[in-house]
Amino acid sequence: MARISVDEGFCKGCGLCVDACPTHIIELDQERITAKGYHPAHCIDQLKCTGCCSCAVMCPDVAISVWR
Repeated sequence: MARISVDEGFCKGCGLCVDACPTHIIELDQERITAKGYHPAHCIDQLKCTGCCSCAVMCPDVAISVWR
């Protein structure tokens, strides 16, 4: 089963991964703020992740890892 993990130490909350996800399972967490002051991205439904890596490819800060 594919899944993603977001390193919140690198995530700037730019939202590029949100737009790139074909299954629309990534969103910015509006309830959390990182130590750097950003709303981090997170996966809302790991079971729907296809492991396509679109989010990881789009991330300018290499904050997303995809596990297959």
